Amino acid sequence: MRIGILSDTHNQRARTAEAVQLLQNQGAEMLIHCGDLVDPDLISLCAVLPFYFVFGNNDQNDIAEIQRAIDLTSQGVCLQWGGEVELAGKRIAVTHGHRLSEYHRLIATQPDYLLTGHSHRADVWHEGRTRRINPGALHRAREYTVGLLNLADDELRFLPVNP
Repeated sequence: MRIGILSDTHNQRARTAEAVQLLQNQGAEMLIHCGDLVDPDLISLCAVLPFYFVFGNNDQNDIAEIQRAIDLTSQGVCLQWGGEVELAGKRIAVTHGHRLSEYHRLIATQPDYLLTGHSHRADVWHEGRTRRINPGALHRAREYTVGLLNLADDELRFLPVNP
């Protein structure tokens, strides 16, 4: 199973549409958004595939509208400020990264992966047995990127998205 990972889209409608299309073209079967979507209207762009979403620090003022937009799709699942899902036998925790209590709660369970955003920089490293992945951002970043994770072989690719 290939998972497209996005974060920090910050109202960037055209760039988000391009990123989702790129991930689909590269074989993504599902999307995970690590927060700071900001605009509830962007939910429809992600809903072309099954997707999971967490709130980020810039979503705080629009939580109710974002939740309503997710509820209107049959594809989206909101994990609130952080949560965990199991896909293809792998435990995947997701949080935006700005709430340390959520981060510590999730990393303590030692999931296979912990997906975060917030820093606007693509990065990957291990913390114990957990592989931490930040896909980068589609706003206020030196290079706009998303991640594509193949759960079958653990291959991760960061894909550039045009400005």
